[in-house]
Amino acid sequence: MEWRIVGGHAALDLANTVAPRSPGTVEEDHLSDPAALLDWAQRAGVVDEAEAVQVAQAWAPEEALADALEIRAMVDDTLHGRRLAALTRRWAEAMARAEMLPRETGATLVVGADPAMMIGDRLADALVDLLRHADLSRLRSCPLDEGGCGWLFLDRSRNQSRKWCTMEDCGTHAKSRRLTERRRSASVKQRAGA
Repeated sequence: MEWRIVGGHAALDLANTVAPRSPGTVEEDHLSDPAALLDWAQRAGVVDEAEAVQVAQAWAPEEALADALEIRAMVDDTLHGRRLAALTRRWAEAMARAEMLPRETGATLVVGADPAMMIGDRLADALVDLLRHADLSRLRSCPLDEGGCGWLFLDRSRNQSRKWCTMEDCGTHAKSRRLTERRRSASVKQRAGA
């Protein structure tokens, strides 16, 4: 499966870095090493190109990967009200390293000001943001039982009818499989009647 950014929120995109996203065997883990984490963080908008260079110069790669994987493991649990204390502790650590920087008027909070901890701090903050601010009534999972990948996404469609992570991939594959099954069934019926 191609690696896509489809969740509509960085915390969901983090959860979607495994395929299929289901209980059981993971066939593909897109965060298999620190380089993959840094690449994903750029693609997902967690860090920009200049920040990625800073991270690569300052981080302890294996520790950063372990931190990101731990936060990824918290996504499902925290969405179900579990491991909130662990997330609170990790988020508090991130906030302790955050900085308030001046703007023309007022100030802005920069989470992940320490390049060595930038990715993990921003992921912890993203997960807290998801829990606090996202409309979780719009949270969907690409249906595994219908041939989808199980990835999470926020359904922002007007009538809240989005079913697939992407129609171009999982939706099209599922429709093709159903069409093939209908044709086979019709062919078997036709031969049986002949």
